[in-house]
Amino acid sequence: MGIEEIISSYDKKDIRITTVCSHSSLQIFNGARKEGFKSIGIAIKEEPSFYKAFPLGKPDEFFIVENYKKINEYSSHFHKKNAIIIPHGSFVEYMGAENFFKMNIPTFGNKSVLQWESDREKERQWLEEAGIKMPEIIEDAKDINKPVIVKYYGAKGGRGFFIAKDYNDFKKKIDESKPYIIQEFLIGTRYYIHYFYSPIQKNGYPVGNGSLQLLSIDRRDETNIDEAHRLGSISELEDMGIQPTFIVTGNIPIVLRESLLPKVFDMGARVVKKAYQLFGGLVGPFCLETVVTDALQFRVFEISARIVAGTNLFISGSPYSDLIQPSLSTGQRIAQEIKVAIERDKLDKILS
Repeated sequence: MGIEEIISSYDKKDIRITTVCSHSSLQIFNGARKEGFKSIGIAIKEEPSFYKAFPLGKPDEFFIVENYKKINEYSSHFHKKNAIIIPHGSFVEYMGAENFFKMNIPTFGNKSVLQWESDREKERQWLEEAGIKMPEIIEDAKDINKPVIVKYYGAKGGRGFFIAKDYNDFKKKIDESKPYIIQEFLIGTRYYIHYFYSPIQKNGYPVGNGSLQLLSIDRRDETNIDEAHRLGSISELEDMGIQPTFIVTGNIPIVLRESLLPKVFDMGARVVKKAYQLFGGLVGPFCLETVVTDALQFRVFEISARIVAGTNLFISGSPYSDLIQPSLSTGQRIAQEIKVAIERDKLDKILS
């Protein structure tokens, strides 16, 4: 059966919000509970015991699999449970983008975004055609004449990124067996902006036939780059045998100066509009990963087109979402969108 046929067969009074037990699952299950939905947590080999410590973030039931890549083999089980999959970064990474894209279970959002988000060249095309300012790309490593950051395709959580100051430095660190991209290293302040786009509601910043909301902003704590600088410059660290890394270990809440908010909404709106032109649209949460320069200009170095772990800071709301609805989290906002779609018979507009 196709996704629309599966959706039409669902008992809309018994929808189960479903995700992998990782990343932002506590928030997603808590948001489902707040909106009156039952939930299913997908786990490997056994029920994760730490959920017992968080009764308000625990799923109503677990579904155990031997391997996340085999979730598709259990599609009929999830159909019988009226399950709607909520994607997050770990879900896609564990299952594999290709397997996730082929998943025959109704999924919140537009799965086509994966083909644009996971390919750094297509991602750049999307953002640049939307009029978003991005870091300069260095096509030939021999042209490196200023600090750059090198990113391997598909790298998650900052793993595998490195800084190079010249061609020789690059050659010492690069693994040429993996596809990579070389970007200028932006100097400024990092802000990770958490948006939510609804194609079926008009209760936010108007974009297309729907509306855009700003739910929260964070900054990432990265090891060991955020602490190693105490020992000296990057060159001094490398002389001591310490290689700076960018692996995300946590998140810090941030509030922008208010005068920057018009730029925040303009960027988000441009990204959503271009998504509809390129691949049929962007639904639900997404994050623009930015640097703000001392000229107060945003430069976007990446987009995550689903709920990001930085939103976990705001399970009880943020300084922005509290001005929409007190204590509103991204997890609850996802559940709300599903509830409204059920009420308006528009599930096909938000699922794929």
